[in-house]
Amino acid sequence: MTSADTAAHQPTHRDGNVLAGLLSEVFDVDLTGALRRCPHCGLLGALAQLHVYGRLPGLVARCPACSAIALRIARHPGALWLEFSGTGAVRIPLDGR
Repeated sequence: MTSADTAAHQPTHRDGNVLAGLLSEVFDVDLTGALRRCPHCGLLGALAQLHVYGRLPGLVARCPACSAIALRIARHPGALWLEFSGTGAVRIPLDGR
């Protein structure tokens, strides 16, 4: 298998579960199960369904239906930058709280 063959068989993205660790540093609840409605195409789905591209320190999550950017997250020394401008509405279950 050549390096071109290997690259062709590697996934171009990961699912939104890869965001769980970073988001848990800021939020008390697991946001990967939170429902979001894409403001561009209207898709209703969990953050875990987003397509995540890149590697740390910066990740970009896109809608699986229309590829619009849903959120950007970047780690810097002593800080985590979150940009949710493309997320739309998010419903976070609170387990009876």
